[in-house]
Amino acid sequence: MRQSPYPEQLDLMDFITVFGSVYEHSPWVAEAVYPSLTPGSDAAAMAEQMRSVVNAASDKLKLDLLRAHPDLAGRLSLAELTESSRSEQTDAGLDRCTPEELSEFQALNTAYIEKFGFPFIFAVKGYHRTDILEAFRVRVTHSREVEFKTAIEQVHRIAKLRLETIANEN
Repeated sequence: MRQSPYPEQLDLMDFITVFGSVYEHSPWVAEAVYPSLTPGSDAAAMAEQMRSVVNAASDKLKLDLLRAHPDLAGRLSLAELTESSRSEQTDAGLDRCTPEELSEFQALNTAYIEKFGFPFIFAVKGYHRTDILEAFRVRVTHSREVEFKTAIEQVHRIAKLRLETIANEN
């Protein structure tokens, strides 16, 4: 399918095919936005619409969304990640961790999930793996309430970056 440069011209199934993975494994976000698309919807407008859908969702649905994200430099091999996650993690150098960095990422992933019940989420674009590791060390000390809000904001940032990438491909 060749994507229309105008999202509102896509039928629902094509729209979900193109935009359903903007929020990791959560096509419900795109599906909820579809009826409110207006002519000329751009990446920024869609990002705001999608943000509103997620922010209005129940805490359980938000938690499911957070849990849909992979661990950074974690349990999944790069081959098992979504195309977007694989590209984002590779660009940040997470596929080139030293043995010590990988060990620390794995230990932090375990501690973080045990403490918060969802994986550490960080919009890695523009950051190096050492920056991400430093942020991870700090964020694992947060309260659950603070970290839940931080993780949702990171998810929104990831989605906005993905929408910009899609827009730039057309």
